[in-house]
Amino acid sequence: MSFNEWAGAGPMTFAGFANYARMASDPVFVTSFVNTMWTLFGVGAAVFVVSFALTMLLQNMLGRKFIRLVIFFPSLVPGVVVGILWGFLFNADGLVNTVIGGLGVDDPPGWLSQEHMFKIILLGIMWLHTGVYTVILMAAADRIPRDLYEAADLAGATPWQRFRYVTLPLMWDVVSVCIVLWCVQALKIFEFILVFTGTGGLPDRGVWNLALFSYAEAFPTDGTPAFGMAAATGMLILVLAMVFTVLARWVLRRDDVQY
Repeated sequence: MSFNEWAGAGPMTFAGFANYARMASDPVFVTSFVNTMWTLFGVGAAVFVVSFALTMLLQNMLGRKFIRLVIFFPSLVPGVVVGILWGFLFNADGLVNTVIGGLGVDDPPGWLSQEHMFKIILLGIMWLHTGVYTVILMAAADRIPRDLYEAADLAGATPWQRFRYVTLPLMWDVVSVCIVLWCVQALKIFEFILVFTGTGGLPDRGVWNLALFSYAEAFPTDGTPAFGMAAATGMLILVLAMVFTVLARWVLRRDDVQY
């Protein structure tokens, strides 16, 4: 379908690589591609930094099972619900501005303005996914024998050294799988951005990613559907997922650690 022009009904018209050429020259597509890369690398880095930090903090904490459940809770809620909730929290009369106003700030930022909206979306995506990877990494850390940590304590290791030389090497296989999962997941994020503004239509084009760009081409609010362009974008997402998965597996390849 990506090599054809098709409005969703009637015969297809062969177009060769015209959809791909038009896609590459479309400024909205370029913005969507850049936003997708920000999600993949920027949010991904933040998600794993926070997940590692929480794993270190909660590893020996009392009540960590309950805290783990609290952290994981956002992942149990459908992304559509979380996206709507996140939008309400940051609107002009939302909870965030109410709290800021209570602290004495008379003119809080317009969180849903074009200047700040994409940053708030990235923050929401990070909050939504951090719990999943924290729980997975904590489960991997729990399987490490306790006597290794006791030996590290006897050697005078700091908490960072315990993590760097004991925890991380012994759960590296799980970390590599999590990074591969994130590479695929980040390219498919869709409903959170779609419903974030709560307008019932498409959000501002400045916050689109590749998935939303593909959807907008197939189901535009005005104009003729372009299923060929939507399919070309879908093929690009597939290729990116394959490339980043292979690269991640190659970069993260390590010899197995026995314990």
